[in-house]
Amino acid sequence: MGIRPIDRLAADRYTITSVPEAVARYAQVPDTLPVGSPGKVGVLDLVFERRGERTELTGHYQKTPLQIMRPLYHDPSRPDLACVMVISVGGGVLQADRYRLDLTCGAHASVHVTTQAATKIYRMEQDYATQLVSITVGPGGYLEYLPDPVIPFAGSRFYQRTRLTVDPSATVILAETMLAGRLAHGERHDYTAYCSDLDVHGPAGELLFADPIRLVPAQAPVTGPAMFGGHGVLSTFYVVTAAVAAGDLAGELHEAAARSGLVGGASVLPNGAGAWARLLGPETPRVTATVEHLWDIARRRTLGSPAPARRKL
Repeated sequence: MGIRPIDRLAADRYTITSVPEAVARYAQVPDTLPVGSPGKVGVLDLVFERRGERTELTGHYQKTPLQIMRPLYHDPSRPDLACVMVISVGGGVLQADRYRLDLTCGAHASVHVTTQAATKIYRMEQDYATQLVSITVGPGGYLEYLPDPVIPFAGSRFYQRTRLTVDPSATVILAETMLAGRLAHGERHDYTAYCSDLDVHGPAGELLFADPIRLVPAQAPVTGPAMFGGHGVLSTFYVVTAAVAAGDLAGELHEAAARSGLVGGASVLPNGAGAWARLLGPETPRVTATVEHLWDIARRRTLGSPAPARRKL
């Protein structure tokens, strides 16, 4: 398979043309480093393929501030599964930053991708920041994408677009968690705009489901019913799979969410794509622990093995 011969630093590769108006309205050339300057464009393109008894990283391109170390194989129940940690050497996301992450999981490959730490979105006086995540999983592939939480600081403007292309015989487990702000500093919903879009497609490009989030505190309340309420952490957990009955999996996820004491629930994804759960909680440790329990349930049901203890090396 290998890395594709393309110019990954071309502006059209890291520029999102459909940024929501709530974020795009702040577009301007900053008087600091502008878009496209060294260190302002982070690119990571990873290709994984099944080679013999395990999954190997067969394609790797990185542009600071995004990078990885070599894959690790520390899952005792699945020694074939490649575990990769995404590292941002910049320490956080700044105004005019443009990040792009591409993950390709080939046929019958198995991959776990996480981040080194929470993603901090710093205050922005000019412009905004974006991240584009593109994930493709081939026949019989298995991919887990479980990044640490996103923390939007006061005055930040951020948009993330995540696109999954998943073969019907593949499984993807994905979690997205965000905080209402720097909770320990008393910040709650002091960001200017936090927007995200997740869309999941079949191999022919057909849309299976989409999940948009628009949080713009100055335009509309974000603490009312069906929003954040008085909670500090929001997490969404998706299992895109045909390996198990969606209704049965959703039921197990719902029971686990109910037992956690957090606010939330689970249901079947549209078009029989799998199951998902959404959780609200007061602080990160409780929500993270519940998400990891949901991950263990999904893993046992789809892969037949438990979730290992997560390592942050």
